[in-house]
Amino acid sequence: MDFLFPFKRKKVIALVGESGTGKSFHAKLIAQKYRVNLIIDDGLLIRDNRILAGHSAKKEQTFLAAVKVALFDEKSHRDEVARKLQSERFKRILLLGTSEKMVNKIAARLQLPPPSKIIKIDDIASQEDIEKAIRSRRIEGKHVIPVPSLEVKKTYSNIFLTTIQIFKKRIAPVAIPTLHEKSVVRPEYSKKGKVTISDTALSLLVKNCVDEYNKDIKIKKILVKDEEIGYRLVMTIDVPYGIQLGGNIHEMQQFIIEDIERYTGILIEEVNIIIDKIID
Repeated sequence: MDFLFPFKRKKVIALVGESGTGKSFHAKLIAQKYRVNLIIDDGLLIRDNRILAGHSAKKEQTFLAAVKVALFDEKSHRDEVARKLQSERFKRILLLGTSEKMVNKIAARLQLPPPSKIIKIDDIASQEDIEKAIRSRRIEGKHVIPVPSLEVKKTYSNIFLTTIQIFKKRIAPVAIPTLHEKSVVRPEYSKKGKVTISDTALSLLVKNCVDEYNKDIKIKKILVKDEEIGYRLVMTIDVPYGIQLGGNIHEMQQFIIEDIERYTGILIEEVNIIIDKIID
């Protein structure tokens, strides 16, 4: 069965933290510390100072489209990167994501093993550095791609801003300063701001989706949680007797997510459904 898992013996390391907390800024330093050969960041496969495959989420016009690129949602995108991974020799790879769930999803989509080590941004960056990174992201719309400007300008010249150069002393085998160059960009979607929607409006959209899916399902309560990236929904419902609770409810969850994302441009991270009663 090994042919199903071409990267079975490779070690996957993950760096997780909320959007804008400085993961891309610290990626090269983590790679150096753990002797990582490859980095997956925002839809790109990176080796040393070169982009090997993929395309950056930072070139997308909308935030929702950027999230889908970062998650390798499109088959042609993930197939391109997975094929390139198969042709590369490496022992360790670093995945960047906003949560453990996200990096596990990326690993699965690229046919990689689940991360064996997960590093949280809070463990490697000070609270002051994290807050500074968040301000830079939210106020100025600045994002980092962990490759030199020459590499970024070739494809993403329209969003390129400037370059950051950092000297880091190597711990072993010899204490020699190493130069890390990163590119600062401002994506189109960051200029437009985040799309938000009121809890009442979102609840009405959900009710319309459920009504369209099955008029006999009764919604008793909807709780909306506004997260950093998107929205989480918790629904309490009564369902008619005879509905297959497994497949149909999961299908309805997907229907709600896809319908709202398609028509509003906002991201629904999760829809949790609580079944209160089975009704006649």
